[in-house]
Amino acid sequence: MLYLLVNNYKIYQEGKYHMIRQGENQENKKDKSSEVMEKLLKTRTIFISGEINQELAEKVSTQLLLLQEMGEEPIKLFINSQGGHVEAGDTIHDMIKFVKPKVLVIGTGWVASAGITIYLGADKENRYSLPNTRYLIHQPMGECRGQSTDLSIEAEQIIKVRKRVNSIISEATGQPIERVEQDTDRNYWMNASEAVEYGVVNKIISSYDELPTV
Repeated sequence: MLYLLVNNYKIYQEGKYHMIRQGENQENKKDKSSEVMEKLLKTRTIFISGEINQELAEKVSTQLLLLQEMGEEPIKLFINSQGGHVEAGDTIHDMIKFVKPKVLVIGTGWVASAGITIYLGADKENRYSLPNTRYLIHQPMGECRGQSTDLSIEAEQIIKVRKRVNSIISEATGQPIERVEQDTDRNYWMNASEAVEYGVVNKIISSYDELPTV
C-alpha cells in the first residue's frame, strides 16, 4: 500500500485515492472512551486504574460530584492502582467522604500506597475485595533537592505526611497506631484474606450480585 502525506492528510492509493486525516483514529478512540464512561456513569460506577495523579483526582472528584447530583443511590468505585501522588490520593479519599451517596469500593488486582488511602475513604462496611487482590501499606516516599534549609523543611513535611497516613490507616482499620507505624516502616503486603484480618477489607466477593443494591 502506498500513501503520501500532504497537509496532515494521508492519501492512500488503492486504484483510487482515499483521504484520511491524521488523528482520526485517536478521535475515534476518544469517542469510544467517552461512550464507555457515559455508560459507566449511568450505572453509577467509577473505575480507578493505574497511577494516582492530579489529573485522575480531578476526574474522579468530578464524577463523584456528578453522580451525587444524579441521585442518592450508592456509587460503586472499583480500584486497581499501584499508588502515586499522596495529595491526589487524599483528594479522592476526602471526596468519597464528602459526597452524600454511599460509596462502595471494590479492590481488584492490587491496591497499594496512595491507592490504600483512597480505598479507606469508604466506611468499613462498604469496603469489598475481589479474591485475588493484593494490598500494600508503607510509608510515603519523597524526593527533595535544594539548599540544606529546604531539605530540612521537606524532610519535616514527609514525617508529617507519614503520621497523617498512619492515622488514616489506624482509624479505618481499628489497628493500634503503634502497630501501623511498625508495619508501614517497610512494604507490608496482604492478600485479600489477610486484608480482612487487618481491617482493611470488610468482605471478599466473587460476583457482582454480592454487592448491596440499596
